[in-house]
Amino acid sequence: MKAEEPRPNIRLPEEHCLANVVIILAIVLGIGVYLIATTVLIAEDSTLYIECAKQIADDPVEGVRNMQLSPGYPFLIYLTHKVTGLFNDTESIQRWIISAQAVSLLSKVIASLALYFVGSYFVGPNLSFWGVLILSILPDSAKLGSDALTEWPHLMFLTTGFLLLLLGAQYRKNWMFGWAGIIAGLGYLVRSEGCQLIVYGSAWLLFNLVRPQGKTKRTKAAGALILLLAGFAIIAVPYMRSKGCVFPKQRMWKLPASLSFSNDSYSPVINANICLAGLSIKGVIGNETLITNMCETLMYYFIPPLLIGCYYYFRKQSKRLEQTFFAAAFIIFNVVMLSWQSNRFLSRRHTLALVAFTIFYIPIGLHTIACWLSERSPKNDVAMQKNKQHWFFVLLIIGIVICLPKLLRPMRIDKQGYLDAAVWLKENTKPEDIIAVPDKRISFYAERKGRAYDKNVPKGVKYIVKIVKGGEKPKVRLAVQEKCSAWIGRRGKRKRVIIYEVL
Repeated sequence: MKAEEPRPNIRLPEEHCLANVVIILAIVLGIGVYLIATTVLIAEDSTLYIECAKQIADDPVEGVRNMQLSPGYPFLIYLTHKVTGLFNDTESIQRWIISAQAVSLLSKVIASLALYFVGSYFVGPNLSFWGVLILSILPDSAKLGSDALTEWPHLMFLTTGFLLLLLGAQYRKNWMFGWAGIIAGLGYLVRSEGCQLIVYGSAWLLFNLVRPQGKTKRTKAAGALILLLAGFAIIAVPYMRSKGCVFPKQRMWKLPASLSFSNDSYSPVINANICLAGLSIKGVIGNETLITNMCETLMYYFIPPLLIGCYYYFRKQSKRLEQTFFAAAFIIFNVVMLSWQSNRFLSRRHTLALVAFTIFYIPIGLHTIACWLSERSPKNDVAMQKNKQHWFFVLLIIGIVICLPKLLRPMRIDKQGYLDAAVWLKENTKPEDIIAVPDKRISFYAERKGRAYDKNVPKGVKYIVKIVKGGEKPKVRLAVQEKCSAWIGRRGKRKRVIIYEVL
């Protein structure tokens, strides 16, 4: 009887791995706290999540029911705000902002640790450590982990759920698939993409039903599949019924009236056409789409090592079926999903998950390049091995140096004028005054009711905020009086933020 091949393991057996975990924690927390402390302005979308969290604080049931966004992240902000209230009960907008940023940073810490173990399964602990280290110093990745956005909370559930799927496949434990389903449901409440865990787990278990692997019997695979789907349904189905469709934010796949608590009328036909139209090559190679966003996120420098590492991993290294399946399934599914998303709007934020789960191939690519460079110099075997290590660290340090200027730059320091205008409005206007703003963050920080506008100023406002080029004279049709001005933008592209009082 042929002995079974040794299986890849996810474990923490040595002090060396424990040291890797401690270093990852120190770097992620250090960079994250620095970026939070130096943040000038949060992202524009962040104001929506914080406002939703305030709605939950006022009335949790109605807040979730009437919320236009996914409720997971606002609910986490609300919980963190409650916890911070144990130490400081002063109600302020800054406390809400810090709570939202703290959720993102804590999520990044948990996700980074989960990614380390996921990477250990695919490429080993050493290469996984370097991959997570590179991810932590990428400017976009680091700043999203300290901003009030959903990217890292989404990744926290995605990575922990993915790790549970790997553990379930490795140890053949059905309860791990059940927990993966629950984690997928929680991730779905943060962002609808969290349900992709169900796709990977179901595909693997269905494959085992057709062709059992090792000691995995069909009955065991069927039980794991039931637990996976049930765990997801317990969390996700009540939310789907309250909103009336499977993907509320995208307004896709309307539920039958008998299963829905919602009166909203979504059009499944239109959305199906949009979904089908999204799968085009234009979504992969066009401007501001998948490839350009990946290049910008990886600072262009890490793109060649990523491609080389992927080629070497999938074509050269020996792997078990589980490793090939889960690695390839994630990449293929996310490329297709991002290609569809690019027909609507695709930013670097959307591509972070794909970057995070392919970051382990970059150290493989760097090592391959280091070997190639080392072989070009005639040395003996011992010297060549040391030379490979030297070249690896040289290539890594060059990448870190490229990332540092953008990484250490305070978030949105070029928008300081928005904050200056908000401070003036808070100190010089009445709480009941309505302000017309071109960017809702101005009224958000000012804690005043704002009405957003593009060109035409809405009626009934007391103050108007205009953004114009440095030498341009603003056009205001109403009788106004200039009260305050500030500068935004970088050198050569500076603009003025002007506040007018309506007479």
